[in-house]
Amino acid sequence: MEIEYLTDKHGQKKAVVVPIDIWKKILPKDDASIEEMTETMENYCLGKAMDEAKDSKVLSRDEALKFIEE
Repeated sequence: MEIEYLTDKHGQKKAVVVPIDIWKKILPKDDASIEEMTETMENYCLGKAMDEAKDSKVLSRDEALKFIEE
């Protein structure tokens, strides 16, 4: 599944086309308000980030500081 970007004549991204399978995972309700969409998308993205974090190694304090410096 690919997410597509619609651009203007200058190549600037103006919109996103999301496959319906992904859309239904993010927003199962068809008649959601803008506020509901925003909250649901934020929750979905946060959940994805937390899932990815589970697979990340835990850094020591020194390793974390070195990473931040880079």
